[in-house]
Amino acid sequence: MNLPSELKYTKDHEWIRIEGDVATVGITDFAQGELGDIVYVEVETVDETMDREEVFGTVEAVKTVSDLFLPLSGEIIEFNTSLEDEPEKVNTDPYNEGWMVKIRMSDPSEVDDLLSADGYKEVIGA
Repeated sequence: MNLPSELKYTKDHEWIRIEGDVATVGITDFAQGELGDIVYVEVETVDETMDREEVFGTVEAVKTVSDLFLPLSGEIIEFNTSLEDEPEKVNTDPYNEGWMVKIRMSDPSEVDDLLSADGYKEVIGA
């Protein structure tokens, strides 16, 4: 399983890449594997400011629909629109081309509450 050590993680199976005051968010390799073939990603919260752990969208797989939880408070400034036509990027490249949203963080101290790769491994029992 692929768990890049430079990323942060949540117990809800999201990964976070921090660049300045912007956080890029997607779902982990583990999560996409559990969901199966992803057929649709819906995010209608661009330009909204939301609190950590609020639902910012959904990911639909052949078997199920799952909520996406915001890992950090802030404004959703961008959605990966390539996922509209190619949602399978979440399966094939979850940490790069399969990213979902970018957030301008309103409280960077929340990053301290995120999990390291090792901490996330404990959550999933890897």
